[in-house]
Formats: sequence, structure tokens, C-alpha cells
Amino acid sequence: MPAPDAVLVLSFGGPEGPDDVVPFLDNVLRGRNVPRERLLAVAEHYHHFGGVSPLNAQTRALVRAIESELDSSGVALPVYWANRNWHPYLADTVAAMRDDGVSHAAVFVTSAFGSWSGCRQYRDDLQRVAGAVAGAPELRKLRLYYDHPGFLESVADGLDATLAAAGSDPRVWFSAHSIPTSMAACAPYERQLRWAAAEVARRCSLHAWELVWQSRSGPPRQPWLEPDVRDRLRAQPAGAEVVVCPLGFTSDHMEVVWDLDAEAAAVAADAGIRLLRSPTPGTHPAFVRMVRELVAEQLDPSVPRRSLSPAGPWPDGCPAGCCSLPAPTRRGAHPG
Repeated sequence: MPAPDAVLVLSFGGPEGPDDVVPFLDNVLRGRNVPRERLLAVAEHYHHFGGVSPLNAQTRALVRAIESELDSSGVALPVYWANRNWHPYLADTVAAMRDDGVSHAAVFVTSAFGSWSGCRQYRDDLQRVAGAVAGAPELRKLRLYYDHPGFLESVADGLDATLAAAGSDPRVWFSAHSIPTSMAACAPYERQLRWAAAEVARRCSLHAWELVWQSRSGPPRQPWLEPDVRDRLRAQPAGAEVVVCPLGFTSDHMEVVWDLDAEAAAVAADAGIRLLRSPTPGTHPAFVRMVRELVAEQLDPSVPRRSLSPAGPWPDGCPAGCCSLPAPTRRGAHPG
């Protein structure tokens, strides 16, 4: 298999001004049966921040950090950036890569865990664009990295720093985006999250922790992974202290800054609870080094594939049927 001659960072995307918000959400929800009033309600989350998602700025910073890491390691590969749902669109970036003479690209997706929306959909997007863009380079997604020491170190460092600012006995919760239970049954998502949470807790010398969920958006009749972080906060006694680690996210995008820093924080304040939130990996040096190591695996198959999971590193190609999406879920799921 030819070695890559470029790196592509592929992310979810987000609006960068008020006029972008509704067109962006139309892209996200295209083909799904989502009421218009629900879309407009979600749009208000973005307008709360001036219509700007923090994700694009953070992805730009990650691209610069990866460029610097590769350069300092003597790896002469250009780094490109594309989004699923907003500019720069994947098809446009792939066409630019083709025009630049790129033939094989290693694709780093800003999602560490296996699910339909976090892995399978990105793989489908890459396959679709490769067929739609004439002369497109080969696009090979890097493996899932929920078990990579660099990811776990970056999360644990952020949690340790937050715990240092907390009291003597805070409740510690790991959070991730909830998904329908029918989707979870077809994916390793929940299993991988529980394993990663336990490993981060071990690194931070925690004896007790919980996994909670956030950002659910489906109809009430559809079961989603629970408990919701807001429900757990309402169940705590006044005066409690809670540290939330957004384990399921690699950057502070809208589901972090709105769902945790705004909504969950408001619930905590109403209940008399002190809520602290640890940072996401972002451009943590260990996280950036991890990207370079994942790229190195495609440059040289003999490079050790670092993994702390007892099952070993996730394969480059997912098993057949992994993260498939039941038809009713495909019609009804939408973002928070």
C-alpha cells in the first residue's frame, strides 16, 4: 500500500457568523425528519455565541500544531483541512489536494470513538467524495484512537488540573454525546467510552466516577443512552461539587460550550451545586504527537501501533457491519 504524501484533518465544521447558522444546520440535518422549529431552537444556541462555533478556530489551531509537529519530526507532509458540514467542504479540499498533486492522504478525524456519526459516517463521506471528485487522491482514514496513550494523557492532564482547583471530595463524571440505544447496539461506542473513562480515572487516582450523557435530541419515545448530565445534577444535594470531564469530545465545540458550560451550568447553579468542567484535548502536546504517530503507522507499517486496550489497537478498516444505523434512527436522529 503506497505511503501517504499528505495529511487531511477532517472535522464536523461549524458556522462562523450569524448568517451561516441556519444554512449550516440545514447541511447537518439534510435528509432527516427534523421539525423546523427544532432547527431554529438549536440555531439559538449558536446565536448565543454570536453565531460562531468555536470548532473551526480550534481545528485551525490543531492543523497548525500538526504541521509544526510533523515538521519538527522531519516528516515532510502538507496538512489540509476539511469539514463535513461547512466550509472548507470535503469535496472542495479533496479537489485542491488533487490539483496540488496529492495521490494518497492519511485522514485524521476529530472523533476518537466508534459510532455511526463519529466514524462510519466519516468513512462513507470519504468514499462518496472519492467517487465524486475526478482524479481524487486515495483517502485512508486513520484508526480510532480512544485507547492511544496520547489521547488518554491529554484528557487525564486536563482532568488533573481541574481536580486541583476543586475541593477535597468532588463527584467526577465523564460525559459524552448520547446516541439512540438502537445505534449504540450496533457500535463499540459505549464500551470504548467506559474503558477510556476507567483508564483516565486510574491515571488520575480516582476511586469513584460515573459516565453520564449529554446533548440528546431525539423524540421522547426513542430511547437514548442515559443518565443525562442535567438529570444527574438535579439529583445531587445542594452544596455538592461536580467535576465533568467531556471525554467524548476532542475540542470545545458547541455541544461542550452550550450543553455543558451554559445549560448544565445553569442547572447546577439553580440546584446550589458547584460545577467545574475539564478541558478537551485541543492542541495538547500529547494529543498532537499522537496524530503524528498515527500518520507514521501509514508511512511505515513496521512502526509500533501504540494502544493501552487489552484488545489491542483498533484496525484501520472496521469490521463489516460495524456502526450500522437502523433505518428508524436514520430518519429521526438529529444534533442537539
